[in-house]
This record gives sequence, structure tokens and C-alpha cells, in this order.
Amino acid sequence: MTEFPTDVLHFEDFVLGERVELGRVTVDEQEVIDFGKRYDPQPFHIDAEAAKQTLFGGLIASGWHTCAMGMRVLVDGSIGKAASLGSPGVDEIRWLKPVRPGDTLRFMRTVIEKKPSQSKPDRGAIYSLSEAFNQRDELVMTMKGWGLFKRRNVG
Repeated sequence: MTEFPTDVLHFEDFVLGERVELGRVTVDEQEVIDFGKRYDPQPFHIDAEAAKQTLFGGLIASGWHTCAMGMRVLVDGSIGKAASLGSPGVDEIRWLKPVRPGDTLRFMRTVIEKKPSQSKPDRGAIYSLSEAFNQRDELVMTMKGWGLFKRRNVG
């Protein structure tokens, strides 16, 4: 079993209702196109000229790309410094507004629920709401999901 340093975040360190900013990322046009071509090759993700003719009126990031950027910020700003044991899944993702090249996204996390495991006392589960806001403070994405974390000083 992996041993975690004692200075990382454990289950007990997450506070119910706590809302923290995890970090920011500026959306790069070439990354939007590259991600789109590889994983979501719709015209509004891969071709700036063709995207002008869509209901979006221009190039936008794939929602999955927005999730991937959020995951990177989450790892850098939180779970990369935590005794993370992975995640059993995400319950809900909402893409509320288009994310465009040049946007700067700010990612927030709020702890909604936490519960120690009944069957495995060395860990607990954290249910969080992750939100992404653009530079105009418009909510562009929400995601709710569980994370598993090692507990500190278990018997």
C-alpha cells in the first residue's frame, strides 16, 4: 500500500461547505483545435472558418476539453497535494456557456458531502461541486463527483 507524507491533505482536511479556488487556465486556440481533431471532431471545435457558420458563430472548446482543463487544475490545485485514492465517478456535468479561445477559466471546488467508509476505515469519500467561470465571471461548466481520500491515523 502507498504511504503518503503526513503533510498532504487527507479526508479529515476537507471541510463540509468549504469553497476554494483551485486555479486558472487560459484557453489556447491551437489546443482547442488539436483536442477537437483528436477527440471531438465537430466543425465548431476544429475549423475556425467553418465554426463561423454554426450557431456558436466561432470556434469553441469541446466540453470534454473543458473537463480535461478542469482536471489539470484540480490536480495542480488540490488532489495532487492530497492522499487521493482516485474516484468512483462523476454524477453530473453541465456545459452552460461556450468556452472560446482566449477565455481565462477560474475553477472552484465546494465540498458538498463527506462520509467515512463503513467497510474500509482507512478512507473516506468527498462529494464535490466543481465550477468553471470565464473572465466575465460567467458560469460555463459545473461538475459533481466523488473523490476517495486516505484517512489520517486510522487504528
